[in-house]
Amino acid sequence: MYKSEVTEFLNELKATHPELDKEQQTGRALLWDKKPIDLAQRAADTHARVKQTPYVYYQNI
Repeated sequence: MYKSEVTEFLNELKATHPELDKEQQTGRALLWDKKPIDLAQRAADTHARVKQTPYVYYQNI
């Protein structure tokens, strides 16, 4: 089966540096994994929100 030079390089890199997978997962978790949503807090936040006019510069005309 054909493997490109890039694929071979990445496979070799991962074989020589096994800690890269853990670091990659940690980095991904910082950007994408979110905490569970507290529904009661979200409802309170929605209720406390102040409605904004569509165009704030002309609200007193």
